[in-house]
Amino acid sequence: MDGTRYNVALLHGAGYVGGELIRLLLTHPAADLQFVTSRTFAGEPLWKAHPSLRGETGLKFSSGDDSDLSGVDAVLIAAEHGQGAEQALKLFDAGFDGFVVDLSADFRFQDASVYDRWFGFAHPAPDLLTSYIYGLPEVNAPYPPDARRIANPGCFATGIALSLLPPARHLDTLDVVVMAMTGASGSGARPKATTHFPTREGNVRAYKVLTHQHLPEVQQLLGDKAKISFIPVSGPWTRGIWGTAQIALPDGVVADDVGSWYEAAYHDKPFVRLWPGELPELRYAVHTPFCDIGWMVADGRLVIAFAMDNLLKGAASQAIHNLNLLFGLPETTGLIARPTQPVAEII
Repeated sequence: MDGTRYNVALLHGAGYVGGELIRLLLTHPAADLQFVTSRTFAGEPLWKAHPSLRGETGLKFSSGDDSDLSGVDAVLIAAEHGQGAEQALKLFDAGFDGFVVDLSADFRFQDASVYDRWFGFAHPAPDLLTSYIYGLPEVNAPYPPDARRIANPGCFATGIALSLLPPARHLDTLDVVVMAMTGASGSGARPKATTHFPTREGNVRAYKVLTHQHLPEVQQLLGDKAKISFIPVSGPWTRGIWGTAQIALPDGVVADDVGSWYEAAYHDKPFVRLWPGELPELRYAVHTPFCDIGWMVADGRLVIAFAMDNLLKGAASQAIHNLNLLFGLPETTGLIARPTQPVAEII
């Protein structure tokens, strides 16, 4: 790093992902957090929404109405789906031309009709969709030198896409069934009946079967060759996603072939950890910026499993990864100590 520092603002920072973004930015060696917005907590110190930050920063939430964007190099938007585009429009109307990383789903698709079908609203700024890059770094980085706007992927979409991309690149067709379980924090900080502790403790529950809004993200990456049946499940824990995918392999494809696919795809990707010949456990991925991927081959079938933290690799740390790429910094800056060899090889 050349010592350059970047001023960063966070919009809608009172939720779970906002708390993780604040923690990462406060310790980032090249970023200075300028302000965080929240209408609910405007004027209150950040620790009012994120008590673990008490004593770590003197910053207070602003309403966002009077926030000064002059001198701000990048804006992170952690708004709910449907509100990210609204915030982006306000930014651009105010003349902001810096970097934007949007963690909502509002700019993940270039086809505006996806929002009508999968999210239930008409996109308010369809002309802006093509100005965003889908920010799954392991697939789309390095970004073009003129890249300014990144659409951060969804959490399920990140794990499923990273798991399926290697076989998708080597098989003519991909007919796959995915089951993935997520903790309660994936539904956000606002209390809901489905996140109420007595209804989740000791229980698992499928929801949005075959209709989850992250499915078209994966389909967009894998293309028409892939037929994906996705069953999301609520698990009785707070954070983390653990999922499996099963694929029938063509005759002649063996475990060594599959291993070579994953090594070729991720040997130089610092936030993917490979578990060849075994399926990773959730506990080792939670509170880390990694997606752990493992696989087993038997009787002509490939079973893939992935584990990751939905608030980090599924949201906040991936957003910081994208910021690092936009700033021209090493990918791991502020996320892990820079490894002396690719992380995929440190097993």
